[in-house]
Amino acid sequence: MVHFEHIQYLWLLLVVAAAGALWGFMMWRNRRRLETWADKHMFGRLIPDRSSWRPVLKMALTLTGFALLVVALANPQFGTKIEKGKRAGSDIAICFDVSKSMMAEDIQPNRLERSKRVVANLMSTMTGDRVSLVAFAGTSFIQMPLTSDYSATKLFLDDMNCSMMSAQGTAIGDAIETAMKTFGYGDPDREWEKNKGRLIIVISDGENHEDDAVGAARAAAKEGVKVCTIGMGLPDGAPIPEYDPRTRQNNYKRERGGSIVMTHLNEQMLRDIASAGDGVYVRASNAGSGLSDITKVIENLDKTDYDEAVFSAYESRYMYPLVAGLVCLVAELLLFERRNRKWNFDKVLKIEQ
Repeated sequence: MVHFEHIQYLWLLLVVAAAGALWGFMMWRNRRRLETWADKHMFGRLIPDRSSWRPVLKMALTLTGFALLVVALANPQFGTKIEKGKRAGSDIAICFDVSKSMMAEDIQPNRLERSKRVVANLMSTMTGDRVSLVAFAGTSFIQMPLTSDYSATKLFLDDMNCSMMSAQGTAIGDAIETAMKTFGYGDPDREWEKNKGRLIIVISDGENHEDDAVGAARAAAKEGVKVCTIGMGLPDGAPIPEYDPRTRQNNYKRERGGSIVMTHLNEQMLRDIASAGDGVYVRASNAGSGLSDITKVIENLDKTDYDEAVFSAYESRYMYPLVAGLVCLVAELLLFERRNRKWNFDKVLKIEQ
């Protein structure tokens, strides 16, 4: 499969195609002008040096040459080459709230989709760090174990939805404990070593009703793991959208008495969790400046050298279209547009016959 490093340059092929179309129109118009004052069968006598195929071939060589140069500029890459190198980075576990309250639309398009964008933006700033995903509502589970494959992580991130958990609620403490397991904490087959190269990021609206989230964050900090929190939503709150299968319409979640359930951002809870976890708290509505605070925390984490890894990368092949394009342009320069009487091969063939 061919991959282009600078695919944006391929738009220049439209310019080459437009130039070819313009040249074809000009040739057609010139021929129509000639036909107004002479019959086309007389062109050979009136313009004896005129060639019908040479101009077409010259223009074809020109357009092909420039098209190949554009392709070379885009740097086509295919095949693979093996590179060996060492990776250094930190371990980061992202706890992702998928409770029903994350469907609230107090931030657009909703808390869940905004959370995905925040995580994607965070991952775009990472280089060499390993990432794990933990989904949680009333309980939690590991959605993606620690990996340095960001593409695969984003695929799992896109699959996050509020229907993946049967137990509803917001158990942030349980999510933090599950995140610790992704680092190997509590695994009898692995020796646990404290270091300052691990971070847990909790993305939630902070409506914790299930457990002691502050205590879990404090316990993680004692093991050298920082805990940061990102608040999703607004303190004013918003109703929770809910699909009604009876009316087949979207409605809002209601209590038994019929009143609409409102979900609010609990910033104080998230601040307390971050404070106990020796981390920082930011609100998603201020993510433009807030994410930089979490990015600084990531940058200041200790980096660990991982085992030597083998990377498979595309290999640049720009030289092939470059050489082919130059050959076409040189051939166009050497080809005359009119026939050379001294080297008229048509006459030579007639004499020999």
